[in-house]
Amino acid sequence: MKGVYVFLADGFEVSEALTTVNMLRRGGVNVKTVSIYDDRIVTSSNRIPVVADMSFGEFRASTSFGPCLPSDVMIFPGGMPGSSNLAAFGKLMDIMRQHHTEGGTLAAICAAPSVVLCELGELKGIKMTCYDGFEQALAEKGAEYVKEGVVKDGNIITGRGPGWAQEFGLAILAHIKGQETADKVKAGLML
Repeated sequence: MKGVYVFLADGFEVSEALTTVNMLRRGGVNVKTVSIYDDRIVTSSNRIPVVADMSFGEFRASTSFGPCLPSDVMIFPGGMPGSSNLAAFGKLMDIMRQHHTEGGTLAAICAAPSVVLCELGELKGIKMTCYDGFEQALAEKGAEYVKEGVVKDGNIITGRGPGWAQEFGLAILAHIKGQETADKVKAGLML
């Protein structure tokens, strides 16, 4: 899968999704939000309706699939039941597994590392973080839980929760466009 996409399902954490999009767009990344539904409107866990850039059908029709680069990123915000809704969508999980196998990057924050990325199967030795209380699922898949705000291990980037959304977005930006670009965005926001 070519490109950078944030996948949204009803019950997602709005601050994690939109803060990440904001960081990436400020850094010049052409990131798109994708509703996993036929409709572009997705409702957050706090009942805030958000209009995604594209529906899942539009995503499938307009995206190039096949060999990808580490700069091709699938992003999964947390929130419940948003993370569970993402993980339950088999077509998306199939794309995620293929994307990861081909060398693409996966990024997940809050509940999503445990709920969504655990759908990859074995995570043996991969350093990851997640929302407090979701660590067990990572451990059961063999991941090494690290209690930090943002953890990057190869082509997997994870964030702990909403309070770390800016740093999560900046870590993805640094991964795609380099630390200098991320530092410029950070300075512009006076962080």
